[in-house]
Amino acid sequence: MGRTWFLLVTCGISIFFSGELLFSSAQKALRCNIGLFACKDGSECISSMHVCDGESDCGDGSDEDGCAVECTSDQFQCAHGQKCIDKSLLCDGVAQCQDQSDEHDCSKPEGCVHQCDDKALCLPITLVCDGEEDCQDGTDELACGPEVTTPPTTQPVPRRCRIGSSACADGSGCISYSYMCDGEPDCADGSDEKNCASDCSTDQFQCAHGKKCIDKSQLCDGVSQCQDRSDERDCLKSDGCVHQCDNRTRCLPNTFLCDGEMDCQDGTDERHCSAKNCSNSEFRCASGQCVSMSVQCDGHPDCKDRSDEESCAQPAPCSTDLRCPHSQECLLENWLCDGEQDCKDETDEKNCEKGQVTCKELQWSCASETQCIPRAWRCDGVKDCTDESDESGCARAVCPSHQFQCESSECVDLLLVCNGTADCQDGSDEGGACVSDQCPTADQSQCAHLCYKTPHGTKCGCRTGFKLQEDVQSCVDVNECGDSHLNICSHSCENTEGSFICHCKQGYVLEPDGHSCKTTGQPYLLVAVQSELVFLGLRSSSLQVLVSEKRSILSVDYDWQEQRVFWISPNADSIKWSSLDQKSKGMIIKGISADCISVDWVGRNLYWTNGFGSQINAIRLDQSLMDANDYVVILNEDLEQPHSLALLPEQGVMFWSDMGGEARIERAGMDGSDRRVLIKDSLRWPVGLAVDSLGQRIYWTDEKLKCIGSSTFDGGDIKLLQLMKMPSPFSVSVVNDMMIWSDTERGTIQMAHKITGKGRKVVLKRPGQPLALKVVHALLQARVANVCEKHQCSHLCVVAPGPKAVCKCPSHLLLDDDQSTCLKPRDPSFVYVLSTTALTQMYLQNRNRANNLTSWPDHSLLALPNMNEPTAFDFTMRDLTVYLVDAGQASAELFKVKDSTLVSRGQLLRLSKEYITALAVDWITRNFYWSSTRQPRLQVTSAQGTHTAVLIHEGLSQGLDAIALHVPSGRVCFVSLRKAIEDEQVSQVECAFMDGRSRKLVTESSTQLASLVLSEDGSNLYWADTDAGIIGSMGLDGSGYKELRRSPGLRAFALVDGMLLWVTQSGNDGQKYTTKFWYSDDGQNDKLWFEVRTDVIGLKGYSKTSQMGTNACANANGGCGHLCLPFPGGRTCRCAHDHLPDEGGRGCTPDLRCPAATRLCLDGQTCVPLHQFCNGHPDCPDHSDENCVRKLVKTGSSLPTTTLSQVPGTMANDAAVRNLETLPCDEQLCHSRGQCVSRNGDISCSCSLGYGGDFCQDQLLGLKSPLTYGAAAGGAGLLLIIVVVAVLKRRTASNQRANLELGETSMVVLEKPETLPSEPPSAKDPDHPQNVASSVD
Repeated sequence: MGRTWFLLVTCGISIFFSGELLFSSAQKALRCNIGLFACKDGSECISSMHVCDGESDCGDGSDEDGCAVECTSDQFQCAHGQKCIDKSLLCDGVAQCQDQSDEHDCSKPEGCVHQCDDKALCLPITLVCDGEEDCQDGTDELACGPEVTTPPTTQPVPRRCRIGSSACADGSGCISYSYMCDGEPDCADGSDEKNCASDCSTDQFQCAHGKKCIDKSQLCDGVSQCQDRSDERDCLKSDGCVHQCDNRTRCLPNTFLCDGEMDCQDGTDERHCSAKNCSNSEFRCASGQCVSMSVQCDGHPDCKDRSDEESCAQPAPCSTDLRCPHSQECLLENWLCDGEQDCKDETDEKNCEKGQVTCKELQWSCASETQCIPRAWRCDGVKDCTDESDESGCARAVCPSHQFQCESSECVDLLLVCNGTADCQDGSDEGGACVSDQCPTADQSQCAHLCYKTPHGTKCGCRTGFKLQEDVQSCVDVNECGDSHLNICSHSCENTEGSFICHCKQGYVLEPDGHSCKTTGQPYLLVAVQSELVFLGLRSSSLQVLVSEKRSILSVDYDWQEQRVFWISPNADSIKWSSLDQKSKGMIIKGISADCISVDWVGRNLYWTNGFGSQINAIRLDQSLMDANDYVVILNEDLEQPHSLALLPEQGVMFWSDMGGEARIERAGMDGSDRRVLIKDSLRWPVGLAVDSLGQRIYWTDEKLKCIGSSTFDGGDIKLLQLMKMPSPFSVSVVNDMMIWSDTERGTIQMAHKITGKGRKVVLKRPGQPLALKVVHALLQARVANVCEKHQCSHLCVVAPGPKAVCKCPSHLLLDDDQSTCLKPRDPSFVYVLSTTALTQMYLQNRNRANNLTSWPDHSLLALPNMNEPTAFDFTMRDLTVYLVDAGQASAELFKVKDSTLVSRGQLLRLSKEYITALAVDWITRNFYWSSTRQPRLQVTSAQGTHTAVLIHEGLSQGLDAIALHVPSGRVCFVSLRKAIEDEQVSQVECAFMDGRSRKLVTESSTQLASLVLSEDGSNLYWADTDAGIIGSMGLDGSGYKELRRSPGLRAFALVDGMLLWVTQSGNDGQKYTTKFWYSDDGQNDKLWFEVRTDVIGLKGYSKTSQMGTNACANANGGCGHLCLPFPGGRTCRCAHDHLPDEGGRGCTPDLRCPAATRLCLDGQTCVPLHQFCNGHPDCPDHSDENCVRKLVKTGSSLPTTTLSQVPGTMANDAAVRNLETLPCDEQLCHSRGQCVSRNGDISCSCSLGYGGDFCQDQLLGLKSPLTYGAAAGGAGLLLIIVVVAVLKRRTASNQRANLELGETSMVVLEKPETLPSEPPSAKDPDHPQNVASSVD
């Protein structure tokens, strides 16, 4: 019989679980037409004549279950042993046994007078010239005289006909329902051809025998609906038809022949197949299968007949340390007692005990408690539990209108009711009113279709494909195509009157079951088995190793047009490729971070996700090796942890999974437009993603739920599938009606029906972890018009929904007015926008090109690495350094802007159990002005963090909210809080010289003031009143107040070359804000630039005139030893808080007020022992003993020991300098969870498995100790690494300031200090000692 194939497709990474789960509409049992038998597994219908014929026609062999094997004395047993026939049927010229053993060795029977059909049949005189052709050659009715009559026959005793057969009216025998109204009388009384349709409508075709009408759409479809096959005569041979089979009712293309899959019911498409030729690099299995030579004698059978592991010189070494005891194959522990034979000696499946299993919440437990099935399999009409308990206790099935409902729940055909034979199990179809009540004649009947007798009286029924209306008389067509949960057709369904027709897309052929579609040509599977990339024929089982890498392969895809495959590995910085013929290979881009790749075969681009950078990027496929600066960012806003990616280039749409704080699956145009969240409620950790373009669904794997999910392209009709054989699904792909997935725990590639999950089978099983996979076939990357071919983009053209072409630029370029050319910015003015996850740069030259946008305009997004809760920032244009305050880590971080990324320069300052509330940077000296919650004063710290001085502290007990500097004039302004009457707080704006002198009040307000800005000439002060929504300004002397803007929801503002920009924010649905960006060029007209759903923290603007000018500190730190602080017309040399000016007023000497081995706190009054500084516990009243910094390691030096100490040169010669106990670098810097390594002269941590973070401080997924990954780890270890690599960075704002109570972690600078803000070295510190952590002094 025919066999149905199905498959599935995706990119990315995923994970699955044990048990069998399915959320979907309940699947109905397969409905078969009259005369057909439904196989138990619901896969197909076969003729009732093939039941118990000694040959398995159902895939599960259910047509041969329960067949008689012992015959009575008056019966004959067929040679195949599965059928008994009456001895009177022996040698009657008609074979009742499928093997025809009842007609073997027969002598000429008594009464035989006419032999026909090549002597295969001999008839008695009574059948010759009786008006009915009994011989196929018709010779029994030739040369008959006009007086020939049919002898009378005796009326036989009525007998019970088996299901699928009908009794003739005269009771003489039973015939198959398929013979009724077929134009040929099979009953002696001709009753099987009575009451048959004879008049056909205009849209119907009348069979040549005149007794049957069929829809014209069924003409020449390769399947005979007319018994005389007149609907398939005179038909042209279909395109690609090279092999006709099944009595010429089906014709196959050449690609279906000898492909290892039986498509003809007679099996002729797989007969006489010659052995296939294997290449020189392949091993030929004894069965003819071809596998890669590299897998011969590798300890695992890849040939189906295991011939690749025979005649080996010695057993191959096993990486798993587990092998079969006799046949020596390598095993994984999870393969023992898994129900699949892996050892040739079968020892892996011996002595297995079926223990009790615990089912998942979405599964149903079979009564035996040893098996779990998806809930949707419960009462679906198919017995899935081995104990059949899933179909017991089910609600009574409702029979269709063409069947009778037995009281014992089963359904029987209407013709079997009141026929004198009990067909219901309880006999409820007979007795009662069967004898007394009669149906009226056709002209008197009120029934639209038919009337039938029942034990409860006569009733109206409907023909197959119709249902009875509420009036119980009329019938209406059943729209099988409209009932989506039936999944009638693989591709498309056409409803017809009383039936339906399935159609296939171009390039696909309808399977013999009339429902499924199959690709022409063999599909292949591209699968990464740990570090090997394997190419597997899904029909021929050919196996070829394309690529062997040193690292595991995380994601794969292919380009059919160029016959290339692409892949990435974890922690690699490149995307590699190889041709399918292995003749060429290369690298398409390097210097990037990628989690998942996906090929756009229409627009000819390659996309990838960068989970660490929160980006989706793209490059052209047809370019040679590209620099990391040349790729285009497609999406980078409001992404947390993008992981898996799947494209639908035909429609210009992409889908991706985000594994951030709240997992979700989103979709957008491939240009980043029309973005929306599809799924967020039925997800935990979606690691793999695939698109089924024909089924119009997406599929994903979920590591936490341990399942495969699917939904429509709009996020509807969500189904979750969890099987017992699916403990850890990772990647998924789809083709035809099947999905294929990798399971890292079981070490297998499996496939099952993509909707029901039934028909599961193992496709590939090899030692090592199967990871990423893709189904490869030309139809999955079908040629469609490329809208980019005629669009001349200078850099990258992407396919957007429509589809339409859109030009994109690398982040360092801007799209010109022609919308095609990428150029460097003509106007260097830009703004920086700080959000919870990124610092976004937007150039202002294109602001007037389009207004009222609903997404970010052209921009460059700088992801914030390892930031918990950013609250403020500043930027120095001279050295492109960003200063960021992280309240979550109580630190001030330094970053260098390099190639559109932020490169960490280390921590400038680290506090304990508090956080910085305001900061501003002197861009000439790089001195850092700041205030904090426990140190509510204006203080300044030198560029290297080694010297700190308090400038203003009186009246600032409530802290500072903002600081602004005008460096050329040496002025500082700040917003402070003070308590007023009845404990109300008042915001004050004060200004002073940058050395702290000449302090005066400018203005005060009872509302919240923020975003303090000084004009470029330093004469005016601007601020935002966020409570009142007012942007105001006035002179530094408090005169000339102006209200520039009143805008509700005001969040922040910036001034750039006289242009005012501001941000308003409204609404908070618990997840996102609606943020609008406004600007005014002329001070009169307000324009809405764009709006997004992003929480904006800060906004600053810069232009070519920003940070211009000089002051007295510009050269050699103004000659000062510690801090040079400018003021209008001069500068002040200031010493650190625990030092005093020397006689010259420029140098500094230690303040000896504190005793030996102690040090002065910043309050200038308290002395604390040296060993209590930077110990993680505040001891100074103002917490200043925990103002800690770590100096950078000098490049080019050997790996030093990390030491926590007081900075040298801050104590008198007679004051002992006490160093803490020296600790090894691995323990001190890396928390004993990794090793210190030197990279380009800088020291960083290489973390052990299970830990992450800059200093290995983060424990991943609750691991208690490092794990060893490899094949022996059963899949979990490696999978954990791969998926967690990206999840290290959970840059959500959920870690609020409560995290400050957690213990402090070590500090380290990971990057080389290329152009670190500099300060002149102290005379007592000429060598800048290495890797020293100290208190700020």
